[in-house]
Amino acid sequence: MTEMNKQWLLKSRPVGEPTPDNFELAESPVSEPAEGQFLVKVIYMSLDPYMRGRMNASKSYAVSAELGQPMTGSGVGVVVKSRHKGFAEGDYVMGMTNWQSYWLSDGTGVMKLDPARAPISTAVGVLGMPGLTAYVGLLDIGQPKEGETVVVAAASGAVGSVVGQVAKIKGARAVGIAGSKEKCDFVEKELGFDICLNYKDPDFVAKLHEACPKGIDVYFENVGGAVFEAVFPLMNDFARIPLCGRIANYNMTADPEGPNKLPAFFGDMLVKRMTLQGFIISDRYNRLPDFLRDMGAWVAAGEVKYKEDIVKGIEKAPEAFIGLLKGANFGKLLVQVSDDPTRK
Repeated sequence: MTEMNKQWLLKSRPVGEPTPDNFELAESPVSEPAEGQFLVKVIYMSLDPYMRGRMNASKSYAVSAELGQPMTGSGVGVVVKSRHKGFAEGDYVMGMTNWQSYWLSDGTGVMKLDPARAPISTAVGVLGMPGLTAYVGLLDIGQPKEGETVVVAAASGAVGSVVGQVAKIKGARAVGIAGSKEKCDFVEKELGFDICLNYKDPDFVAKLHEACPKGIDVYFENVGGAVFEAVFPLMNDFARIPLCGRIANYNMTADPEGPNKLPAFFGDMLVKRMTLQGFIISDRYNRLPDFLRDMGAWVAAGEVKYKEDIVKGIEKAPEAFIGLLKGANFGKLLVQVSDDPTRK
């Protein structure tokens, strides 16, 4: 029986929140590698918030996903056939596998993985793009100093969870913000943040003031929206804001109603001499060697811990992705497409 490749195609571009109708599951025979190519059987697909932006047709920092083509995304898999001298059958690799069960590659942008050093799933998590994003955003832009207060939104997620732990390693005080008591308990008790606040709590703003009696020196922004509005008044003079994401706004179809707060925002930015810097991690891959050295050591020593939210079955990818945009995941979200021989 011919092996089939399952692919989630972008069927239509969403208006507002994505729905299952924006995706289409297609099957086709698995392609044979040509000379200089190798075939990868995907084990884990990574689901990340940036993918929502790729579904739009508007100009951005990266090319939009094409209609009728597999959704964009990275993943981890094993080489099952090779006609490439640099990759052998049985090699574990990470690359832009997209949303599919098999992937043909010529080796461009592909990284070999050693299962003996770390679980292969971490290559798209704490030791991959999310971890690098946390590392670069916090250390290069946030520049936390000993004794300062670092606040991070989406603190139980793949990026935020690392930000707070690295802040603690650097001697700062880590305040997390998450969306449930369960997530906050994990952030405090397992990850070692000083405190974590549930933004859904009716007393959230008051509790945030209590948690930051000396103000906020670094705010790692993953969310935007009401969380940012609660945090911003507490920013100290010379505070730094690494702008990583704004997931609360990704599905917006129009500007929010209400007064224009931009003049007051610029006024505070000026008077407090704050720094707000957006960054895209693909611009910062020169930091990869330092990141792999430091984060690899921190993870191995147990100084940085991580949590994975693994959904089994490629058929569940759209549902899991839609849930991600609503905060339904708990930890780094992965779709397990096939068996992982390295996981015991």
